[in-house]
Amino acid sequence: MGCSSEFVATRKEFIERWGKISSSWGVCKSMAQVHALLLISAKPMSATCIMEELDISSGGVNTHLRELVDWGLVYKCQNISGRKDYYHAEKDLTKVFRQIIVNRKKRELDPIIELLNQVEHQKASCPDSEEFVKIVSEIRALSTQLENTLDSILNTDQQWMVNALFRLAH
Repeated sequence: MGCSSEFVATRKEFIERWGKISSSWGVCKSMAQVHALLLISAKPMSATCIMEELDISSGGVNTHLRELVDWGLVYKCQNISGRKDYYHAEKDLTKVFRQIIVNRKKRELDPIIELLNQVEHQKASCPDSEEFVKIVSEIRALSTQLENTLDSILNTDQQWMVNALFRLAH
């Protein structure tokens, strides 16, 4: 017995909206749609099934799956039917949100801190360099505060983290 057309439409809408929302997370739409599909799927899926379901190219699906595996959001399953690899998403939403934070920090904050480390040797010696040093110092202070906050969140009890994230969302 198949699923109702209402369910199919709702599922499709969820995947579409998850993809649109993802741009605020720094993730491309089609990668987020792959994640959404696997997140709500009851069974692991092959790249071919994902490609057909989402109408995404084979190369795109494979690239997104590799990145999602690297992010720790999707896992490759034991080969359950011959030659095809199957994938399933992490279903523990606490872990999902934690991995998103870890990866965003790695992609967005860590490069800023690396840049600041490379330019912090500059001393103020003229009006332009004074402004440069001032702004770099302010960016350093804010980045350090943000890094400390994220590290605290990532090192706390996972249930507390979920509750804090949901409080922020309200």
